[in-house]
Amino acid sequence: MLKVTKLLYFILLLVSLSVTYADERPNIIVILADDLGYNDLGFTGNTPIQTPNLDELAAGGVIFKNGYVTHPYCGPSRAGLLTGRYQARFGMENNVSYSPYDPNMGLPLSEKTFAKRLQEVGYKTAVIGKWHLGGAEHFQPNNRGFDYFYGFLDGGHHYNPDQVSLNSDGYSLPLMRNKEVVLFDEYLTTALSRDAAQFVADISSQDKDTPFMMYLSYNAPHAPLQAPAETIKKYTHLENTNRQIYAAMVDEMDQGIGMVVDALKKHNQYTNTLIFFLSDNGGLYPDSWWPQFDWADNSPYRHGKVALMEGGVKVPFIAHWPAKIPKGEKFDGLVSALDLAATSVALAGADTSDGKLEGVDLTPYMTGEKTGSPSQALFWRLEEADHIWAVRTMESKYMNQALPGVNRAFFDMTTDPTEQYNIVDSNLNEQTKLAKLWNDWNKGNMNNILYQSNEYKQARALFYKELFEKNKQEAINKKTYTVK
Repeated sequence: MLKVTKLLYFILLLVSLSVTYADERPNIIVILADDLGYNDLGFTGNTPIQTPNLDELAAGGVIFKNGYVTHPYCGPSRAGLLTGRYQARFGMENNVSYSPYDPNMGLPLSEKTFAKRLQEVGYKTAVIGKWHLGGAEHFQPNNRGFDYFYGFLDGGHHYNPDQVSLNSDGYSLPLMRNKEVVLFDEYLTTALSRDAAQFVADISSQDKDTPFMMYLSYNAPHAPLQAPAETIKKYTHLENTNRQIYAAMVDEMDQGIGMVVDALKKHNQYTNTLIFFLSDNGGLYPDSWWPQFDWADNSPYRHGKVALMEGGVKVPFIAHWPAKIPKGEKFDGLVSALDLAATSVALAGADTSDGKLEGVDLTPYMTGEKTGSPSQALFWRLEEADHIWAVRTMESKYMNQALPGVNRAFFDMTTDPTEQYNIVDSNLNEQTKLAKLWNDWNKGNMNNILYQSNEYKQARALFYKELFEKNKQEAINKKTYTVK
């Protein structure tokens, strides 16, 4: 009897220890849209586009009304998000070109992704979708902190599988699963969503107590405009045929997000999963350099992708975490894509001893323990252009950009959040204050280390041409030999 009692005690002790030491850290999912218009979701405004799944996540969590990215276009914005550092710190303010034989064309190896930081403390990590941070093997996701990769390495992709070619680069590349080339046989957004849902299922069945981090990096609704015909039919009432297809692309993305949420619920991962959703920048704006790009709606904000106006850098931005975040919250403070890394690392208990992370842990703001603005100022710079910059506080925004009616501008963000009235030089004290903030921030930056894509491709083509001509000339000049 005594032996049985001891055995039962031992079993109860083991059970107690397993409960005590169960990993209660949350799963973290970052869902990133591509070139999404600010007003093209139900929770951001009045739109004909159907986004019930994202609207439900927004209603069940917190909407960041002043959520920003660090750059107004693709690659640099993603570099800032994944490293938790302003990309200007390491000279990456241009898009990375897909060039798998160039050992320097990618996110510098000096920079650590927050996925790597989480991986080091036991998280299983995955990236699904668009990478755009380097094609050479050492830049690829499996070597940058991700246990699992399914997607494509370049900055965009065709959505229909019949447009994939094994002999071409860029948008027609086949997809990869980890380091192996794979094909897909359905609409790309659906394929990515299905794989994300499967990752949730797989990790849950393998070890549901191991937390995971997933970066679901859609290329939707980035061009080319391609969507299933049945989904396009839902939007034929829209006059603009481009917008019909674009609306269908956003709709398909929302449906895919619903697949992932359903997988979380099915496998009992929903309650303790923190989901962030945002876009990498604003939607395309039909400006003088691309008047045909007329499908996104960034209203009520001005301009869009590539601009430092609100339409280019202010994005739909939400967080959802049933275990911690109250429903129906709206938060006014300045929130940055940089904060996703800081928040994730804090929740995971990962190492930050290198002191590089620049964001703020949003946890106490999301849960209501803190109020106010997480950041006192946010900064932007386009180093490849001539003196394009911006700085924003809660009260004001001071900037310079070569846009009609803008150029050097100052806006009162309290009374004029949509930047309608340029009151530059009307409040010199405040302008001086913002200028000092930006100059102090800029001291820690470096110039670009990468060419812009078109410039790089021209230089690469010239290099190969000159190399061939050199080899040909040497062959011509080389003496021939004879045999006896």
